[in-house]
Amino acid sequence: MNSTNSYLAARLREVYLDGRWIANTNYKEQLEGLSWEQATRKIGDLNSIAALVYHINYYLEGIMEVFEGGELTIKDQYSFDLPRLTSDAQWRQLVNTFLSNAGTFAEQVGNIPESQWSEPFVDEKYGDYLRNIEGVLEHSYYHLGQITLIRKMITPSH
Repeated sequence: MNSTNSYLAARLREVYLDGRWIANTNYKEQLEGLSWEQATRKIGDLNSIAALVYHINYYLEGIMEVFEGGELTIKDQYSFDLPRLTSDAQWRQLVNTFLSNAGTFAEQVGNIPESQWSEPFVDEKYGDYLRNIEGVLEHSYYHLGQITLIRKMITPSH
């Protein structure tokens, strides 16, 4: 592993799975113990936690498809198209899929050759690989902050 890919892979694992440095929490920690009713609860015009998890996972899956040699087929307009959740099993499946994809995504970023960071990501209009992975990190922290605040609004204080 080179220094860029190891650094970014560690940052991704930190925001999704096990870190506490930037936000003093991570996605896995925030999603643990939430019921499907809590995860799908809407507060005003805010997205639900489930919708935010779906949204982040949608982008991870789309970018992983590119890493695996496929096309970039994701579209912003579909990124919140969460199917209706009506059970804890469906919520757990969404969380498990997301956390698994997060780990795989970090691993794939860890394997990006140093020479690829400055290459265009799919098309020059999207910038290079480095800009896109940094964008994933920033986007993920943005929505982690939303999830953390919404969770505080929907769960009773201890």
